[in-house]
Amino acid sequence: MRITIEAWRQSGPSSPGHFESYTLDDATPEMSLLDVLDRLNDRLVAEGAEPVAFDSDCREGVCGSCGVMVNDRPHGPTPNTPSCRQHLRQFGDITHLKLEPLRANAFPVVRDLVVDRSALDRVIEAGGHVGLDAGQAPDADAVPVGHDVAETALDFAACIGCGACVAACPNGAAHLFAGAKLLHLAALTAGRAERGRRARAITGQLDRDFGPCSTYGECATVCPAGIGLDAVAGVNREAIRFAFRRKAD
Repeated sequence: MRITIEAWRQSGPSSPGHFESYTLDDATPEMSLLDVLDRLNDRLVAEGAEPVAFDSDCREGVCGSCGVMVNDRPHGPTPNTPSCRQHLRQFGDITHLKLEPLRANAFPVVRDLVVDRSALDRVIEAGGHVGLDAGQAPDADAVPVGHDVAETALDFAACIGCGACVAACPNGAAHLFAGAKLLHLAALTAGRAERGRRARAITGQLDRDFGPCSTYGECATVCPAGIGLDAVAGVNREAIRFAFRRKAD
């Protein structure tokens, strides 16, 4: 199977970037996108050339580090699937792969396909945590959580922080990511005491680092965790709840 790879090359954050074209004659349908990059880099190293830098870790769709743009779409052609789980057999008749780093102002390019996603970390630092008393851990059943509530929280907690939602959004918004965290913690007893402060902190951080949400919906179609647009709605709902409760006080 012969494929052409048009890969973005950039030596550093302040350096200009450009595309370079490569051809692989020994690709197979079973190869994942990262397998393709591995095969290409093996050849480049053997030729004494600089390999294409890209992020990866678990390669099981869990860590979220592997995200890249594939033919102008975050992760690749298969919806709700991370880059490491995109296989050539899913690409149909596509034999030309245009690979770029995730395109968003909030994600500066570090090198080639690697971007700095610290902006997502700052959202978590702002409010993606709970405060608990130190000391002996309480019994697991001391604060019961209903099945439906627990399942809802787990669904939102499934976000892997890959940043595809930001790259897919025309505005570069991170509301799907932030909403998943807000609704995950709001559903659980341990997170309710700080619910209002968390909403204010996270929405403030969104305003500083990301664009506004215009509900285009592209974010939900690329999310590997399958998180829906109700997470986006949750951002405004949590912010409005905080505003009304503050007025009441």
